[in-house]
Amino acid sequence: MGLYGVDEAVIPYNLNGESNWWHDINDSPLWQDRIFHILTALYGLVAVIALVQLVRIQLRVPEFGWTTQKVFHFLNFLVNGVRGLVFIFRRNVQDLHPEIVRHILLDMPSLVFFTTYALLVLFWAEIYYQARAESTDGLRPIFFTINVAVYSIQIAMWLVLWWKYIPVLVIISKMFFAGVSLFAALGFLLYGGRLFLMLQRFPVESKGRQNKLQEVGYVTVICSSCFLVRCIMMCFDAFDKAADLNVLNHPVLNFIYYLVNSDTQGRKNCKNRC
Repeated sequence: MGLYGVDEAVIPYNLNGESNWWHDINDSPLWQDRIFHILTALYGLVAVIALVQLVRIQLRVPEFGWTTQKVFHFLNFLVNGVRGLVFIFRRNVQDLHPEIVRHILLDMPSLVFFTTYALLVLFWAEIYYQARAESTDGLRPIFFTINVAVYSIQIAMWLVLWWKYIPVLVIISKMFFAGVSLFAALGFLLYGGRLFLMLQRFPVESKGRQNKLQEVGYVTVICSSCFLVRCIMMCFDAFDKAADLNVLNHPVLNFIYYLVNSDTQGRKNCKNRC
């Protein structure tokens, strides 16, 4: 008997029993389905919001073509719609062969997700430099160059994996996604922060200044934080099998990871303008 009349052997037994809830949920097909159904509903909702925003903008200003705002909402609709479909058929996706097809279905939306929010950073950068009466001619070529480079590198890794499965290359691919997420987080901090500070210097009586200031501040903090969390989780995913995100038996990790993504998109889509 230990102190206070409690058998010492009972303590680790109880602790182990209490800690098994994580494994119980992960190993339960019922909980796996529930979590992926919840994610489907969340991503479907965000996709619908993005589509509604796109239609509203088109009806309001039909004379304009594909503006930055329209492209942003369309890409949000595309990313969330595809994610929702993948979650609905998650078990079928898990059984796809060759394995590279599964990687493409799960990872391609992440690339489009990066493009979507890089577009928002581009929009903010253009506003910032235009307000300072500086040229913005080089921003769009840089945006396209970065995106072409990101897609080219990832597609090249997919092709190599299709030809021959190399475990080390899978780790490199995950670290590449982590690096892309970190790059996006830094972009939001840089241009979101600059735009926020610039708006602070505007006269207090400026129309809409306070609302725009809050919007830029909130979106900067939320997006940079979410991309940073994505980066950290992808790093763990790359080196720790227990933190693997693209498997059915880690639904809790999947829920946290993809909830961060849907929160980023949902909050931004709730704004009527970029």
